[in-house]
Amino acid sequence: MRPGLDEIRARLAAALPDASIEIDDESHLHAGHAGARGGAGHYRVRLVSPRFAGMGTVARHRLVYDSLRDWMPHRIHALSIDARTPDETPA
Repeated sequence: MRPGLDEIRARLAAALPDASIEIDDESHLHAGHAGARGGAGHYRVRLVSPRFAGMGTVARHRLVYDSLRDWMPHRIHALSIDARTPDETPA
């Protein structure tokens, strides 16, 4: 069973309390996909946090994955991450 958006938001907010967080459930776009058949979800997350300053992409993604690790791959099959600092966001 895939987690709700509020559950994912709570996990991410605990790891990055100063972050702006947007989450889209894209599971419906993957109907019939192997991971979707088992009930796991596909999500896109966009996070903006000063905590990402000085971190490379892999380190940023690792921080996000670590907060959701125990849900993968059984509740979350795929996670697309856009992690930026406030200075990196478009005007």
